[in-house]
Amino acid sequence: LKVHSRVLYIDIDVHHGDGVEEAFYCTDRVMTFSLHKYGDFFPGTGHIKDTGAKEGTGFSVNAPLTSGMTDAAYERIFKPVMDKIMEVFRPGAIVLQCGADSLTGDRLGCFNLSLKGHAECVRYTKSFNIPTLVLGGGGYTIRNVARCWAYETSVLLDTELPNEIPYNDYFEYYAPDFKLHLIPEQRENMNTDASLESVRVDLLTQLIQLKGAPSVQMA
Repeated sequence: LKVHSRVLYIDIDVHHGDGVEEAFYCTDRVMTFSLHKYGDFFPGTGHIKDTGAKEGTGFSVNAPLTSGMTDAAYERIFKPVMDKIMEVFRPGAIVLQCGADSLTGDRLGCFNLSLKGHAECVRYTKSFNIPTLVLGGGGYTIRNVARCWAYETSVLLDTELPNEIPYNDYFEYYAPDFKLHLIPEQRENMNTDASLESVRVDLLTQLIQLKGAPSVQMA
């Protein structure tokens, strides 16, 4: 913030990004965008109506979701909201927190994202060509955390990785298939078309109501 007048913080961890949101809840210089499980789930914050306070009203963007989120469902929220954020907020820098507990098979998480679906958020954020700091985050099935961040590093570097994991000191951790990519579980997505559309419309409406990027003279 000493260099950039506006910073966007994106959180794709399965838990709400409560700490960063709280730290900047009353300022319009940091916008937070969190997609997370909401309802009977730690930390219990991140309601869609939690949008900020004082000068920060409208600059906390929360997408409350439920169990079983698929790649397609996640993208349906992430991309249009990101497009609108970039249009109205125009950040000078982005911080992207890539918590791996939103992946399928996580011990604590309840989403059903593949590595490719999770990394699509990284790729799409990168496509805006804004200076971006990419961070790790949660993740409680350790072998999948390693898979995730190895693959997302390759996405950031525009480098193809083979699906076969090369032999290494921890090779046995990746049994039985020894593959990089994960296959989503066969389970129901509890996020209905109607619920996803409601979240998408509410967040776009919130963003449209902002008066433009703070500290930027409007035409």
